[in-house]
Amino acid sequence: MLNYYQTAAGRMLRLDGAEPGCWISLVGPTEDELARVIADTGVEDEFLRAALDEEEPLRLEVDEGQTLLIADIPVTESEETDKRMFSTLPMGIIVTRDNVITVSLKENPVIADLSEGRMRNVNTALKTRFVLQMLLRAANRYLFDLRQIEKTSSAVERELYKSLKNKELIQLLTLEKSLVYFTTSLKSTETTLEKLLRGRILKLYEEDQELLEDVLVEFKQAIEMADIYSSILSGTMDAFASVISNNLNIIMKVLTIITILMTVPNIVFSFYGMNTDLPFLAHLAQWGIPSYVIPIGLAVLCTFFSWLFMKKRKLY
Repeated sequence: MLNYYQTAAGRMLRLDGAEPGCWISLVGPTEDELARVIADTGVEDEFLRAALDEEEPLRLEVDEGQTLLIADIPVTESEETDKRMFSTLPMGIIVTRDNVITVSLKENPVIADLSEGRMRNVNTALKTRFVLQMLLRAANRYLFDLRQIEKTSSAVERELYKSLKNKELIQLLTLEKSLVYFTTSLKSTETTLEKLLRGRILKLYEEDQELLEDVLVEFKQAIEMADIYSSILSGTMDAFASVISNNLNIIMKVLTIITILMTVPNIVFSFYGMNTDLPFLAHLAQWGIPSYVIPIGLAVLCTFFSWLFMKKRKLY
C-alpha cells in the first residue's frame, strides 16, 4: 500500500502524488509501488527493500545524500488476553533531499498514529524533526506495551496461584520471549540514537538536538523497564517451578503414606486368612464373639500406631 501525506495547518492530509516536503508511506508494497516511489524520488532501490525483511538488523546508513535508518517498532501479534504476544517489526525510514519515506512489511502503530493524525505538532517538511517524532512515538509505544506485559504477567500470576496449569506457564514463557525481543531492539536503537546525537549523519538544529535527547531518555527508560520486568518474570517462573516441584513431592509423599497405611491391615487380614489354627479363636467362640473381631481390631490398632509413628517422626 502506497500513500502520500503532507501536513497543513496542523493536520495530516493525504495527497495524490509525491510533492516536496511530503511523507511517503509504503506498507507491504508491491513491485509497481516500489518502482513508482523510485521514479518519484530517486531513492535507492536497496534502501526501499531493506525493511521488507523481518530479520533485517537495525542500522544507520548514508549513501549519495540519502539516509537510511532501520528501526524496530513494537507490535502486538495477538490481542487475545490468554495468548497475548508482543514482538517487533523493522521499519525503514529514508530521508532524501525533499522527502521522508517509511517502508514497513506490515502496518505498525507509529504509521497508524501518523496517518490518522493522532500525533500533534507534526510537520512533514521538517524532515529531521519528523523522523525524531516517529522515534519518540516508537519509544512511547514500547513503554505502553511494557506496561501491558507487566499487567498481563500479574494477571497470569494470580491465576497460577489458583491453578498452576500449563496454560499459565506457557503464557509467562510467551511474555518472557516478548521481553527478550524488546530488550534486544531497544538496546540496538539506543546505539543508533547515540550515533545520531553526534550530528554527523543528520543535520540537527538546537530544537532537534533537544528532541533527540528526549527520545534517547525515553528509550533508556524503556530499556530499564524491560530489564526489570524480565528479571521479575524470570524470578517468578523459577519460583513457580519450585512450587510445582514441591507440590509434586507432597503428593508423592501423601500417596506413599496412604499406601503404607493400607498395607498394614492387608498384612493382618492375610495372616488371619491362612488355613491354620490361630490363637484366641476358640475362646471367642465360647464367649459368643464373632471371629472377625480380632483381625479387624488388630488391623485398626496396627494402622493407628503406624500413623502415630510417622506423625512423631514428621514423615508428613
